[in-house]
Amino acid sequence: MPRTLLSKLPGDFKTLPLRVDASREGLRYQSLGLPLNFSQMLARRRPVAIDDPHCFSVELANLGVSVRLTLHWQGRDYWILVRQQRADRQDDVLKLISGYVPAHELGLPLFTAMQEIAEECLIEHADGWLPGRFADAWLPTPYRDSLRYLANSHFNLQALGGGDTPVRCGALCLAGEPRAYVHQPTASLQLVYDLRLKLPDDCQRPSLYHVDECLEGDRLVARLDHDRPDIYLLEPRHGELHSLRNGRLQPVDTRDLWLSESFAAQDGWLIRDERVALEQWRAQRQAAS
Repeated sequence: MPRTLLSKLPGDFKTLPLRVDASREGLRYQSLGLPLNFSQMLARRRPVAIDDPHCFSVELANLGVSVRLTLHWQGRDYWILVRQQRADRQDDVLKLISGYVPAHELGLPLFTAMQEIAEECLIEHADGWLPGRFADAWLPTPYRDSLRYLANSHFNLQALGGGDTPVRCGALCLAGEPRAYVHQPTASLQLVYDLRLKLPDDCQRPSLYHVDECLEGDRLVARLDHDRPDIYLLEPRHGELHSLRNGRLQPVDTRDLWLSESFAAQDGWLIRDERVALEQWRAQRQAAS
């Protein structure tokens, strides 16, 4: 039986459209025009034409943020993916932890990334749940009224290095050095942070769960379902997929599974596909190695 962790009225989410200037030397974005609510933002997420994938100026609907979160477990590295049913694109994909960047965090998208990790990736350990820490800052504990977060144990996040080409908000170089791409089908700019999740030494039998908010009537509801963790470990070299329950890797059938556009081929600053089949992505990785 799914457990309700949170039920609240939707906040007044606002974001801002962007102007993006890209070249081979780097990418710069800045806010443009008036704030948009969620419905107005979705209405602008329509295909945009860009001729030169390396050098362009364009107006985009929004800024998004993703985290390629790497977990080292039993001698191997895995990327943490979550399942999402994308109503705006009418599909079901495995994706990186990600979210929309609100207007007041356009210059601090790393803060949005930390919030998304805290909300979407839950780690059960012993008789409680692990809080997280990045450098000198604690991550939020969004479900503290429903879950027991441990006081004497936590996971750490470490930066793994950034993109090869600088990304700026106005004149400001972004903390964490994310890589970036413009997704043409949705006219959006996506930043991708590369981080490592380090479990505490005493965490030998962790279980991972994904929680995501959904709108039910006039309320945002977040539920935890122990029978459907909806979070996976993808081994990046060979494309093997697992879940992690009580410290044990459980293989997952990859047939008919799709990955989100961040796994698709990137041309310059552009990604043109909506999604890519996991089997196709795995074949491409193996052919390139």
